[in-house]
Amino acid sequence: MTIRMRAAVLREMGLPAPYAQSRPLSIEEVELDGPGAGEILVRIHAAGLCHSDLSAINGDRPWPLPMVVGHEAAAEIVELGEGVDDLKVGDHVALVFRPGCGSCARCAVGRPALCIPGGQANASGSLLGGHRRLRRLGDGALHHHLGCAAFAEYATVSRRSVVRIDPDLPWDEAALFGCAVITGAGAVVNTAKVEAGSTVAVVGLGGVGFSALLAARAAGARTIVAVDMLQAKLDKARELGATHGFLASSPDVIDEVKEATRGGVDYAFEMAGSVQALEVAYRITCTGGTTVTAGLPNPNARWPLQAVSLIGEERTVKGSYLGSCVPSRDIPRFIALYRSGRLPVDRLLSERITLDEIHPALDRLSRGESIRQVIRMS
Repeated sequence: MTIRMRAAVLREMGLPAPYAQSRPLSIEEVELDGPGAGEILVRIHAAGLCHSDLSAINGDRPWPLPMVVGHEAAAEIVELGEGVDDLKVGDHVALVFRPGCGSCARCAVGRPALCIPGGQANASGSLLGGHRRLRRLGDGALHHHLGCAAFAEYATVSRRSVVRIDPDLPWDEAALFGCAVITGAGAVVNTAKVEAGSTVAVVGLGGVGFSALLAARAAGARTIVAVDMLQAKLDKARELGATHGFLASSPDVIDEVKEATRGGVDYAFEMAGSVQALEVAYRITCTGGTTVTAGLPNPNARWPLQAVSLIGEERTVKGSYLGSCVPSRDIPRFIALYRSGRLPVDRLLSERITLDEIHPALDRLSRGESIRQVIRMS
């Protein structure tokens, strides 16, 4: 089956903001081939707008072009490819932006977020099996953003790029679990393993940062410090469980956090995607503490670490990709926490938009004004 559908196509990176004027995405009709072996065709119902999408558009994270963008989504299965026998048409799924092959060295030790073939496929703009199922009308292949290409009405994806979810979960809430929740909450639960009674700071309050904040609260952290550039987000953080809030623009922010926490926090999470935010997170971590970074800055960014502090203060610095998650295990767990009221991710939804409203939404995202905007496709 070949489908004609509307999709958001990125043809040139680095066009300047405001995006409502430069319009880096072309909303156009494209063709999508049905699934091959080990693949599925899904109808996208809702897709979240994430900083990783913006980093592809502004050039911070270069990808092969032209490309259909989008990686955080909830969808319904329309067609199954050969060999896919554990799902059925009509199932609801969350898309996952790093497929795990199940057999490489990283998958074999339970770390599918670091799957080697999955990373290679993402870098080449293909699906896990190396295929590209998108093209311009008539001719010309289009690349798949992170194996998902979710800013579209339909997507063909690898079976290993989805996790089945509860069918009664609202689409726009379900979409968040494929990136914002597993990245932010996973960093807290899996990468850092935050203990009850500990002290936590989150630097950068987008969808991922707020998910980390919610997870820290669910884990029983006694002190939760929020750091961001916008006062409105600090106010929101207090509503969601933060005990302290500090403006990142303050020249004394590090001293302010240290004073409020009696020397720094046990765990600091950098979720802003900048070296400056990572420096703040590291310096507000206490002696013997752990700094976790999941923000994905530009690949050329370098962080000048004071190396002796790692030794003399027994510090730990950890990267976290996909929240160190096993998606098939963790997405259902986080959904269960949401249903119990302990992880209220629905409160992170900022705006619900259409595909045609994506450029003003990108401007809100680049200014840091929104937590999570969701494109409704249906």
